[in-house]
Amino acid sequence: MVSLLDLNPEQRQAAETIYGPVLILAGAGSGKTRTVTYRVAHMLENLKISAREILALSFTNKAAQEMQERVRKLVDNPKIRKGLTLSTFHSLGLRILREDIHHLGYNNLFTIYDSADQMSIIREGLKNFRANKAFDKGMVQSKISWLKNKGISCDEFVKSEYYDPENAYDGAVEMVYPFYQDKLKFYNALDFDDILFLVVKLFEAHPEIAEKYSERWKYLMVDEYQDTNGLQFRFIQGLTCKHNNICVVGDDDQAIYAFRGADISNILNFEKRFPGAKVVKLEENYRSYAPILTLANCVIKENLNRKDKTMRTSQVGGEKPFLWAAHDTDHEAGVVVDDIIELQSKKGVHLGEVAILYRSNTQIPPFEDQLRLNQVPYTIIGGQKFYEKKEIKDLIAYLSVIMNPRDELSLRRILNTPNRGIGNASLDKYLNLSSAQKQPLFNIIEHESEVGKKEEIKHFTQTMRDLKDIFNQKGLVDGVRELIERVQYLPYVDKSYDNSKLAARKKEDVMNFINSAQRFSDRFGAEATLRTFVERLLLADSQDTRGGGGDETRHEVTLMTLHSSKGLEYDYVYLVGMEEELLPHKKTIVENSDINEERRLCYVGITRARKRLVMTHAKQRKLYGKDIERFPSRFIVNYPEAMTVQDRTTFVGLSEDEIDTVKNDFLSDLIKSLN
Repeated sequence: MVSLLDLNPEQRQAAETIYGPVLILAGAGSGKTRTVTYRVAHMLENLKISAREILALSFTNKAAQEMQERVRKLVDNPKIRKGLTLSTFHSLGLRILREDIHHLGYNNLFTIYDSADQMSIIREGLKNFRANKAFDKGMVQSKISWLKNKGISCDEFVKSEYYDPENAYDGAVEMVYPFYQDKLKFYNALDFDDILFLVVKLFEAHPEIAEKYSERWKYLMVDEYQDTNGLQFRFIQGLTCKHNNICVVGDDDQAIYAFRGADISNILNFEKRFPGAKVVKLEENYRSYAPILTLANCVIKENLNRKDKTMRTSQVGGEKPFLWAAHDTDHEAGVVVDDIIELQSKKGVHLGEVAILYRSNTQIPPFEDQLRLNQVPYTIIGGQKFYEKKEIKDLIAYLSVIMNPRDELSLRRILNTPNRGIGNASLDKYLNLSSAQKQPLFNIIEHESEVGKKEEIKHFTQTMRDLKDIFNQKGLVDGVRELIERVQYLPYVDKSYDNSKLAARKKEDVMNFINSAQRFSDRFGAEATLRTFVERLLLADSQDTRGGGGDETRHEVTLMTLHSSKGLEYDYVYLVGMEEELLPHKKTIVENSDINEERRLCYVGITRARKRLVMTHAKQRKLYGKDIERFPSRFIVNYPEAMTVQDRTTFVGLSEDEIDTVKNDFLSDLIKSLN
């Protein structure tokens, strides 16, 4: 028997309610997974419900595997667990299609096409309609994907509210979407979005098939229900068409994926769609200290369209969250990294317990630079390290060759980047000469240019020589700027990507590399030379890749976006860039979009912290080369009593008494500004 006495009263109520529709509103850190697994174990062990009749759906394989492992620990008899289905939506959809897709005219031995395969068909479709040069293939593919997740077929698109006859891209999609679907069916292939799209089509065209699966799984559970979209709701409707034993678990206050198509109305309207539903609220937080929850509750209660609940905790103590004002982005990164170093050196905090959270990936470079300069190891979740990006590696290779022409690996990387018409055949000839004459490759291409493209090689080698003089005469920052200009690197980026938005992001990375050189120069002054800059970059790379064995992430600071942080928790959290136009995001403000989701995103960030939360905002940020004044986020300025507010721009060289005076003055000014 499984004892439910290990659960708190609300968790126990949720685990015991098996029949009929149930909504478990599980607040942040409230033991959601524990409750759900105990509920499954209770059904198997105590109520003797067959495992084959139970289906639990989650969004990720990781979540499904964690639930599987927890159930295994509670129910150790494999015979009792046999036949239990814990799956993701897409895995279940694939299983159903393998069994019944022939009803839609497909062969059951279909294949799943990846993005490259999809792009190939879309390219062909655009070419057939003579639109290949006019439209971005990625944007066409994205719109088709979006339509499928809305449950809109190619035949329905033109009649739907999402079709704009004045929009050129909608015209392209109108032509390509049916061609794309016909090709997929001809090849007996599906794309990823088809998995749920076709299951719903199958259920609605053949109700008897939906009934078959509804009778197979008489007890349905859905995790992270606030993240479901309209198509997934229709999928769930099919699975429950013969019964109403559905239990959904979620938190409307953590609904932050509307940009992926998630529909918060699914959880807000659950009782309307499933009459007689029982609602159980899990409001005890086992993660955060009380002061952090106090601020979180203040922030989220401003949202009006939400289920009423207030998180509480029995954990006593803890300090108020901090709000630090920084001078600019570089200063913001500096004070955060200095604080992390102090936590580690003076308080013995493991770096694996520390996270830096941000709204946009564009905020990363200053923090990466400060972490690298201070030799603090870090990892980025859901993103690529700045110095591992292709464009940044290209620029570092250029710097390496300017400093050391004998660096053959770097030279080979940049010799035809941007394209100079020097292919592999020419390179092989140079390499053979280099080996035969026992001369560095750079010397060979400089003096043996008749082997390849003479003018291009001459221009390249002369440019490298000129740039070395420029670095010596004008310094690091001007040298980097001149390098990017001389080799025409930004136009090269433009030509390298079909997607104009992606090209713009890549060019922004290039401009951030200049900012990195500027930060290095500001810190090291006269010592900031080409050599010291390159050596520091290469040293950091060497430290990033060292190691072997053990849990390496335990000793790294974690950087991630707020969206990526959902479901995770850290003892020490730095929520950076708490400013208008970052959180809430500028796009939300300009387009007058749902500001409530941005507030929920703020709430998610706050509730990642267990012991200590530091929020920061910069008084100015460099945007498009200009210093722009910034203002604290509307989400936090109204709660000075729930925070310790500090102006970190004035602390340098002050005594503790003087610092206290500055803090009090700053808090007084902040309160006045609110009134």
